[in-house]
Amino acid sequence: MNILGIGNAIIDVLCKVPDEFLTKNSLTKSTMKLVDEEEFKKLLSSLKIEETISGGSVANSIVGLAQLNNDVGFIGKVNDDEFGQKYENGLINEKVKYLYEKKSEKIPTGSCLILITPDSERTMCTFLGTAGKISDADIKKEHVQNAEIIFLEGYLWDEGDPKKAFDKAIIHSKRTAMSLSDLFCVNRHKKHFLELVKNQLNIIFANEQEILSLFDAKDFQEVISFSKQIKKNIIITRGEKGAISINHDEIIEVNAQSNLKIKDLTGAGDLFAAGYLHGIINNFDTKECLIKGTELSSKIIQKIGARI
Repeated sequence: MNILGIGNAIIDVLCKVPDEFLTKNSLTKSTMKLVDEEEFKKLLSSLKIEETISGGSVANSIVGLAQLNNDVGFIGKVNDDEFGQKYENGLINEKVKYLYEKKSEKIPTGSCLILITPDSERTMCTFLGTAGKISDADIKKEHVQNAEIIFLEGYLWDEGDPKKAFDKAIIHSKRTAMSLSDLFCVNRHKKHFLELVKNQLNIIFANEQEILSLFDAKDFQEVISFSKQIKKNIIITRGEKGAISINHDEIIEVNAQSNLKIKDLTGAGDLFAAGYLHGIINNFDTKECLIKGTELSSKIIQKIGARI
């Protein structure tokens, strides 16, 4: 395999709703809310499902890589239930090798209810389910060793079993990439993420807010200085300012694409990472990797959803 992704296996459940549905259920438009199983089922009970998509941050990146004809796999924990089967089928249909063996669990497959209002805004209610219960037992050493790069997501990291899964994957990998995922994740796990970045990861994806927080930097120049010191490949997306790669002493920047008709920012970072990793495994130079990442993220934000 070129790349093996390990992340939260979350099935996206898309439903169209009127604005009144949000008001009635005390939901704030365009936000994401964590819900328990009972609330998830209650919300879904009165809705018609338009589409189900195998989602999750790293899974979105891996599908993007598969669509570019790379040989990729994914490990993410699901239950042997209806949504778990749909999740597996969704990845297989995208030519992704799904390398998790489903078992009957007490906790259902993780799911994200995506409520689309007439103005195309998306309001999300996420039930993590069994996705966050991944352990080292779910990671097979030979799958990791067979990949040129493994790609992890910060969303999945947590003390206990998920940490053991990360450790096992990193120990046996040839090269390890990780996305910091979210400012909330960085602030919650700063000490551990910093240790990973400094000592265990080879390739790190972050946006500007996340990297400033991780390094406790006052400004972006401090980020550049610290990145040079730790001698890793750190790739940072900066919104309208474009993207930058700091690889040891090499600094390469590209501009953001202009005049985009932005419809939905879902998956922008996921598809940027897919484009950049596609460049690495196909021997692009750093600037070409950044350009490919920017091209994919620009495409995805001009449509609804995280699939090109």
